[in-house]
Amino acid sequence: MNRVRELTGVSCAYKQGIFGDGIGVAVLDSGVNERHPDLRGRLVYSYNYLTASAEGGDDCGHGTHICGIIGGTGEASGGRYQGLAPRCHFLSLKVLDREGNGSSASLARALYWLIEHGKEYDIRIVNISAGSAEIQGRKKSGLLKAVEEAWDAGFLICAAAGNQGPAPSSITVPGTSPKVITVGSSDDNRAVRFPGGKRTDYSGRGPTAACVCKPDVAAPGAYIRSCNADFEKPGRSFYTEKSGTSMATPVVSGSLALLLSKERALTNKEVKLRLRSSCLDLGLPRNRQGWGQIWVPGLLGL
Repeated sequence: MNRVRELTGVSCAYKQGIFGDGIGVAVLDSGVNERHPDLRGRLVYSYNYLTASAEGGDDCGHGTHICGIIGGTGEASGGRYQGLAPRCHFLSLKVLDREGNGSSASLARALYWLIEHGKEYDIRIVNISAGSAEIQGRKKSGLLKAVEEAWDAGFLICAAAGNQGPAPSSITVPGTSPKVITVGSSDDNRAVRFPGGKRTDYSGRGPTAACVCKPDVAAPGAYIRSCNADFEKPGRSFYTEKSGTSMATPVVSGSLALLLSKERALTNKEVKLRLRSSCLDLGLPRNRQGWGQIWVPGLLGL
């Protein structure tokens, strides 16, 4: 995360006293270990859609890692692995199991709950670091319908481009939606570990089946060191490394939490326009980098 903060230029926000205060981020993932020192006291609500209970612990580790990227305080590392928006708060909806698998139906249910109740918890941003490779036919999938209704309700939704690249039209659902902010990895030229071995050029590429240019933006996603859900087990550390567009997506979510804490009246459409005009052009094809890599100084106008 120290590398990510440098690549995104986020220190300019902290110098202006911008840390994400008052902005809620809903993380639809594998749950969160709220006992982690970097996340303690930050979770305002959790629900487990797999067991239909309030028990939302993280038996996979994916969701805790995501939360650390968005806004971990870095307490366990003396600030070294601090997330982007260390004063935002979290709402965790567990839709992925211990293997990181889940159903589109559970994700859609979580989104509809957010439409009804998210504003009660000051949720402005929804992070979806999960996706499906299902093919979008003439009839819009239930998940795409849900994610677009959540966008229309005013939520700012960041969705992963998926790790099915580099073939054209390899963006995963719900990142195929033209409304949401779809995030690819800006550094997928680096070989990273996936099941089956190391891979490069994994970040999902556009256009979508509906000929929509995607992704919208890119962010670092390779070897991101963030919060470890298993830190309490013997021999485990407070932090662990993970890679993929799942890790790039919360970099954008955390950056946007900083923007909204500075300019709270911005709508999700206005934020998307701001993002479009402020990214760093990496000189990569449009279907790989989108508008470019997220750049916090430009995003905040600093």
